[in-house]
Amino acid sequence: MKTDLLLITPPFTQLNTPYPATAYIKGFLNTKNISSTQADLGIEVILALFCKKGLISLTPKGKIEHLSENAKRIISLWDEYLKTIDSVIAFLQGKNPTLALQICQEDYLPEASRFAQLEELDWAFGTMGTQDKAKHLATLYLEDISDFIVECIDPNFGFSRYAERLGRSANSFDELYEALNQEPTYIDQILIDILKNRIAKVEPKLFLISVPFPGNLYAAFRCAQFVKQNYPHIKISMGGGFPNTELRSLSDVRVFEFFDYITLDDGELPIELLCNAILNQTEFNLYKRTFLLENGEVVYKNDALRSDYKQADVGTPDYSDLQLDNYISVIEIVNPMHRMWSDGRWNKLTMAHGCYWGKCTFCDISLDYIKVYEPIAAKLIVDRIEDLINNTGQNGFHFVDEAAPPALMREVALEILRRKISVTWWTNIRFEKSFTRDLCLLLKASGCIAVSGGLEVASDRLLKLIDKGVTVEQVAKVTRNFTEAGVMVHAYLMYGYPTQTIQETVDSLEMVRQLFEAGVLQSGFWHQFAMTAHSPVGLYPEKFGVVKETEEIGTFANNDINYIDKTGIDHNQFSFGLKKSLFNFMHGICFDYKLQDWFDFKIPKTSIPANFIDKALVENDNFNVKPTAKIVWLGGKPTIETFTKSKKGNTWEMATLTFHGKKEIFSIQTGKNEGEWLVNILERMAVTNDKVYTFQEVKADFEQKIEHFELFWYSKPIHTLRDFGLLVL
Repeated sequence: MKTDLLLITPPFTQLNTPYPATAYIKGFLNTKNISSTQADLGIEVILALFCKKGLISLTPKGKIEHLSENAKRIISLWDEYLKTIDSVIAFLQGKNPTLALQICQEDYLPEASRFAQLEELDWAFGTMGTQDKAKHLATLYLEDISDFIVECIDPNFGFSRYAERLGRSANSFDELYEALNQEPTYIDQILIDILKNRIAKVEPKLFLISVPFPGNLYAAFRCAQFVKQNYPHIKISMGGGFPNTELRSLSDVRVFEFFDYITLDDGELPIELLCNAILNQTEFNLYKRTFLLENGEVVYKNDALRSDYKQADVGTPDYSDLQLDNYISVIEIVNPMHRMWSDGRWNKLTMAHGCYWGKCTFCDISLDYIKVYEPIAAKLIVDRIEDLINNTGQNGFHFVDEAAPPALMREVALEILRRKISVTWWTNIRFEKSFTRDLCLLLKASGCIAVSGGLEVASDRLLKLIDKGVTVEQVAKVTRNFTEAGVMVHAYLMYGYPTQTIQETVDSLEMVRQLFEAGVLQSGFWHQFAMTAHSPVGLYPEKFGVVKETEEIGTFANNDINYIDKTGIDHNQFSFGLKKSLFNFMHGICFDYKLQDWFDFKIPKTSIPANFIDKALVENDNFNVKPTAKIVWLGGKPTIETFTKSKKGNTWEMATLTFHGKKEIFSIQTGKNEGEWLVNILERMAVTNDKVYTFQEVKADFEQKIEHFELFWYSKPIHTLRDFGLLVL
């Protein structure tokens, strides 16, 4: 089908779900009646490579003496790979579930070096079902083939990235330019053949390439190179996360041998203006945040006075054209949150543009994607949820916010419950005190299954220096609230932050150990601090005790900054011990190990009391409810039976209210008047109603006929209801 625009994501991002950038842009173009086609070339290349036909073309020929023992083993088992590959891919696509039984017998798949780790992971499979274990084994099988491809076919190959080394911290374009002037690799040729067929069908006038990560950069240039050489009339533009952060000071003219335009930040208006220029062929054109070549020099044009589109006006992401049924779900490691990133199909949505906090000193808070905060109305978000369910047939949602705002999460959850739709969703948050027990229960009821958030450095001094706006004690309480509600919690953890001492690294590990031992964290990941040019640390390093190694700005990518920490500490030495300990903590073991046991060099003893987290988790009952607090009932309508109670000659009327929960039946007893009022008010406070009552309104309603509301509100019957879905938000 011919369209004006072709939008692609080059190899490789995720295998299980499309990266959403092109779907967002296509949704916007729909609102402007601009025709477009999109493609995820990453999954298409993977499927062309990992099939019987693809492996036949890889069949090893010639001498193999120079190869590793692992590659020789794979070659000797090549017929087994040819026999099984199509069935395994179909299984990972969810089309061949019965194969799991055969895979789990462990005599079906050929096994090379990746399977050596199975002995370590055998204990983990006790908590994994047959399908999950089979997915993990099938993933190891694919990684064995990948290892063979890297050794024998293309050293740049990787499932979720391609030639990433060429894109990471590439201050100079020289190495990438040299690679592009070599003959295309085998993988390149598969990519080019797929792109050639797509160009022939679509015949676009404008070719848009989204480059989210360094691992997409090389393939993006290969795609642009092919189109430039063979279809010079097609204009080519690059946008996405990589140029937004890395190419803001671009000056190398050689880049424009491949691209006509490179746009920065929100893509909607820049692309619309490019469409005006190219499709309408106007003589005088205005541009928004766009690099292009003029008179042999790279120029940056930002002369359009129009403001960027509001989030309410950019349309619903459109996933049409993408091969949604062909994505493959893999389980690489037994980390529960990492598993969600690589397993299952997720529709990607955003609750708010930018970050409502926008202060963390390690973050790119000077760039628009962080600093321009704009929430979307809850009803519009849920409209988009319903549209995507109808259009994709999938009800799983990953909200890709920098940090989803708690108040907006509450409103979205209420709207989901009000509309009685079934969704499964997860997102990124800040561990702030707004996430009360009741809010976490509401989020869970609406379909929230997991949250991830930055604990970063588990040290109050460093959290203050980072300007994180939280304390370790607060993080502990929030993670407890989510965990008790049944929502999985993943923590991002950081080491090597400027001025961080060895003692603080050890103390952070102890905090993390206690959080896992208390059962309030289920997943985590340590990463080493990296200085970026657009963060406060990168902009003002002297404030954070670090010195930039060079002030020179490159002509190509400029974001990651090499620096010297004045403390002189080698933070790299902690990497293995931190990650190994975390792996064990995630699986509920080794809490009794001394911290020294994780390291092969001397570390100081922790200064954190052994009961620090336990003390932080001691519940402080707060009987103060704000008059403006929202009161919501998640349960159903009870049945009521009245009876007379007598004691010492006195009689009074009582009521028994019986409730049917999803799992159990429970009853409460109250006075007759209170019981009848309760049946009435619970029906009006049901979460499916449009009207949401405040605490003050509930109190006023009660006191129209009955006295002493506070005595009733803090009585045992209401306390029981609080455990079964009466929420104070």
